[in-house]
Amino acid sequence: VQLVESGGGLVQPGGSLRLSCTASGFPFSSYAMSWYRQAPGKGRELVATITSAGTSTNYGDSMKGRFTISRDNAKNTVFLQMNSLKPEDTAVYYCNVIRVGRNYWGQGTQVTVSS
Repeated sequence: VQLVESGGGLVQPGGSLRLSCTASGFPFSSYAMSWYRQAPGKGRELVATITSAGTSTNYGDSMKGRFTISRDNAKNTVFLQMNSLKPEDTAVYYCNVIRVGRNYWGQGTQVTVSS
């Protein structure tokens, strides 16, 4: 299993970013996918989850209405569209899949929201 995130960077408050996670090594279209984040000095926090077919999503409370998770099963890729970004969204964002009872993580992509 390999998960590779991209799309992070520095953005001003109120701005937008779109993260991507490209997966390989497992049947992507059969698994739910999630995004997590970890801010400095804090634990890892669930951002969003999407079902295998993309028909249902779930978000952390502070992300609802601002973030949108989606996926393209033909490209083995899951996305996270982040709008109205706030300084408190600053964190490393990780892609996640649970397969055969084990968590797999990407290397993470840094998102910094600052003026």
